[in-house]
Amino acid sequence: MALFESLSERLNHIFSKLTKRGKLTELEIKTAMREVRVALLEADVNLKVVKNFIAEVSEKAVGQQVLESLNPAQQVIKIVNDELIALMGSGNAKLEVSPKPPTVIMMCGLQGAGKTTMCAKLAVQLKKQGKKPLLVAGDIYRPAAIDQLKVVGGKAGAEVFDRGTQDPVKTAREAVDYAKKMGFDTVVIDTAGRLHIDERLMAELENITKAVEVTEILLTVDAMTGQDAVNVAETFNARLNVTGVILTKLDGDTRGGACLSIKAVTGKPIKFIGVGEKLTDLEPFYPDRMASRILGMGDVLSLIERAQEAVTEQQAKEMERKMRENSFTLGDYLTQFETLKKMGGAGALMSMLPGTGKLKIKEGDIDEKRLERIRAIILSMTPKERDNPQILNYSRKKRIALGSGTTLQEVNQLLKQFEQTKLLMRQMKSGKRRLPF
Repeated sequence: MALFESLSERLNHIFSKLTKRGKLTELEIKTAMREVRVALLEADVNLKVVKNFIAEVSEKAVGQQVLESLNPAQQVIKIVNDELIALMGSGNAKLEVSPKPPTVIMMCGLQGAGKTTMCAKLAVQLKKQGKKPLLVAGDIYRPAAIDQLKVVGGKAGAEVFDRGTQDPVKTAREAVDYAKKMGFDTVVIDTAGRLHIDERLMAELENITKAVEVTEILLTVDAMTGQDAVNVAETFNARLNVTGVILTKLDGDTRGGACLSIKAVTGKPIKFIGVGEKLTDLEPFYPDRMASRILGMGDVLSLIERAQEAVTEQQAKEMERKMRENSFTLGDYLTQFETLKKMGGAGALMSMLPGTGKLKIKEGDIDEKRLERIRAIILSMTPKERDNPQILNYSRKKRIALGSGTTLQEVNQLLKQFEQTKLLMRQMKSGKRRLPF
C-alpha cells in the first residue's frame, strides 16, 4: 500500500468536489472541512490535533480573500497544505552534533518497533555524511539482541562495541571512552526495549543519560500502531525529554495518525522515517514533502535525491551519450533496471510522482516480479548477445528461457520491448517526439 493511500484518496475526493464548483460559499467550505475532519479521524489522528487543525484551516478558508479569489478551491488546498506542514513541523530537523566529539545518540523505544535495525540504518546514513559511527550493544535482556546488532552492524559496515551482559550503563561509559581513543565521531547506543513501559526500563535509560553526555535521545516508534505510538512518545518524552522521533514501518498499511499527531502532541520533531526493510530504507523527514504526498502532489525532491544516490554524474553522462549515438544495448537496459531497484522499485517511485494518486495505481498494478524476470532473461544472455540481440535465433532464445526460468514468449516480449525503447530514443533524438512532461 502506498504511503497514506487511504487518507490521500479521501482528501483528493473532497477537494475534487470543491474544484468543480468554481466560486465557493462559506457553507460549502464548512461542509468540506467536516469531511476532512472525518477523514483525519479515520486515519487515527489524535482528536485534539484534528479539532485544532480544522479550526485553523476553517478560520483561514472562510476569509473574504479566499471566497472572492479567482480560484477559491486552490486557495483552500494551499491552506490545508500549509497547515499540514505546520502540524508536522516547520522544516527538516537535522541531528545535533556535539561540539566536542563523539556525538552520542541514545536509541530508545518499545520492543518490536525496529530499534536495533534502526541503529544500523542510522549508521548507513551517518556514513553517507562522512561520519565514523560506533554501534553499542546495550540491550542485555532480549535474547539474541546483541547478535542481531552485530549482524546488521556488519551489513552497515559499522563496528559494534559489545561487553556481553554487563550493566548497560557501564557499557555505555566504556563505549564512549573507546570511541574517543579510536577516533569514532558518533556513538549510537542500542538500549533495551520492553513490551510495555515500566519503571525499570525508564530508570536504566535515565542512568545512561547521567553516565554519558548524550547529544540526541531518539525514540523509535511503530507507525502502524497509530495513536498507541503517540501515547508511547508522550510517556517516553515525559521521563527522558527525547530530542526526536523515528517512525518505522511507514511502508506498511499505516493510516498516518502517528505521523500527523506526534509533533503536535509531544512538541518533538520527527527526524527520520523508515520506509522499507533494507538498511538504506531510512529517509530524513521533511514535513513539506510529506504534506505534498498526503495531498497527492507527489514528492519530486525526494525522487531527485534517490536518483542522485543511485546514479553518478558520470553514469548519467555515459547513458546520455549512448542514447544520442543510438548505441544503447540490452546490457544498458539491465543497468536501468538495477538503478530502478536501487531507487526503491517502480511502485515506490510512482507514489512520488505528482498526480499518480488520481490514477489509483495499486501496488499490484506495477508487476515488480515481471521486472525481476526481465532481469533474469538479460543475465542469462552472453555479453555478445546483449550487445547484438539480432543474433538471437530460436535455439539461443530457448537456452535463455531455460536459463532464466521463463518462457520463449517472455524472451520475445522483452526483445520487442527493447526495440520499441530504441525506436523511441531515435525519435526523441531526431525531434519527432517529445518527452511527455
